Amino acid sequence: MKIKSVFSCQNCGYQSAKWLGKCPDCNSWNSFVEEDYAETSSKPKERSALYKDSPVLLKDIRIKDANRIPTDIGELDRVLGGGIVLGSVVLVGGDPGIGKSTIALQISNQLSRKGRTVLYISGEESISQTKLRAQRLAAGADNDKGSLYIVNQTDLSLISEYIRKLKPDLVIVDSIQVIFEPSISSSPGSVSQVRECAGILTQLAKTSGTSIFIIGHVTKEGTIAGPRVLEHIVDTVLYFEGDRFSTYRILRAVKNRFGSTNEIGVFEMSPAGLKEVVNPSEIFLSERPQDVSGSVVVSVLEGSRPILVEIQALVSKSGFGYARRRAEGFDYNRLSLLVAVLEKRIGLSLEAQDIFVNVAGGIKVEDPAADLAVAMAVNSAFREEPVIGDMLVLGEIGLSGEIRSINQPLLRINEAEKLGFKHCMLPANSCKNLGHKPKKIELVPVGTLKQALDIAKGRK
Repeated sequence: MKIKSVFSCQNCGYQSAKWLGKCPDCNSWNSFVEEDYAETSSKPKERSALYKDSPVLLKDIRIKDANRIPTDIGELDRVLGGGIVLGSVVLVGGDPGIGKSTIALQISNQLSRKGRTVLYISGEESISQTKLRAQRLAAGADNDKGSLYIVNQTDLSLISEYIRKLKPDLVIVDSIQVIFEPSISSSPGSVSQVRECAGILTQLAKTSGTSIFIIGHVTKEGTIAGPRVLEHIVDTVLYFEGDRFSTYRILRAVKNRFGSTNEIGVFEMSPAGLKEVVNPSEIFLSERPQDVSGSVVVSVLEGSRPILVEIQALVSKSGFGYARRRAEGFDYNRLSLLVAVLEKRIGLSLEAQDIFVNVAGGIKVEDPAADLAVAMAVNSAFREEPVIGDMLVLGEIGLSGEIRSINQPLLRINEAEKLGFKHCMLPANSCKNLGHKPKKIELVPVGTLKQALDIAKGRK
């Protein structure tokens, strides 16, 4: 076996025989690190032992009802699509301290209480440190039905032996950046190690039927550390969002082979771990000020769940040579477009005004139905005219100032009705096709942005 040296990009995994300042594949700078690798023998290997399964007809495959394991953590099951699929590999990423290890230990405890065997591989903490964290979360008590095993190990060959010996229903790997394969000479966390370890774990999950949760560190840009191929290998990629200094966390699926990627789970960080937020709309609006300019409520859809959030805007005279535009939780380019529509179609003089938009609660809004709420919040802050407090605002804005229809308006309106809203401004076309009209909330159809602003002003 020959040992050779190769330079690998730590961002995308591109390999080169010599060091390069800029990666030709992902265009990142100073990302090449020298690694050693062993050339495998070119002799043909006996493959009969490796590939025992033969092709079968799709119509002959029978799916069992027990192919998913519910975790009894409703917000997590929602994001996963109903539970953990047997033999699946789930990658969990997020900033340090946001709750990745916490949710992993809570999942382990829940499944252990249901009679499942769980193996928690703690590569960064000793077993006593993991025990202390489990006591804080009131987790880890073995019972007659199942067991939760903890091991501090980073050698993948030994980890594979543990999995084959215990045959657990779930394996937690915390984290992939400290696990190493002894046959590869590069250090743990390198592109070669992360790629190879993830590939071996995935193959082990598919052949044994054991579900594996892999916790991954993130870079300063917020992406999973290691090669991009890591996200392609696994079945599901989950990201924890939110400020780690805030109590609320949002779990979002950016890839899911067994469910929707539009669902989110909302959690609250407490001394006893992550708690589910069953009604996030009520939480996000609990501290909303009354009769204040620049505050508008919109209902955004996250998968099949409508969530009411507060859009806040602040407009002040610029003290510099150019006006600043800042958006937190809302797309900056979309904000620039809406400001341009307000200037051109409504006649607002915003060229010398600093504009700041914030989505309260730390949630990121990508739903185009929030356009009208953002525009009304900016207009309200500029004119110092509060929007009526019990009004929900829905609508997408076109470049000519028209209000375009939105998806599933009735679902959004029903959520607002439960929280006591009395008025709902929505696109005229959506109002026509609504079908069933709600009884406790007044519908205000609008066709243009100017009409919407005039109606809001007239209701003061």
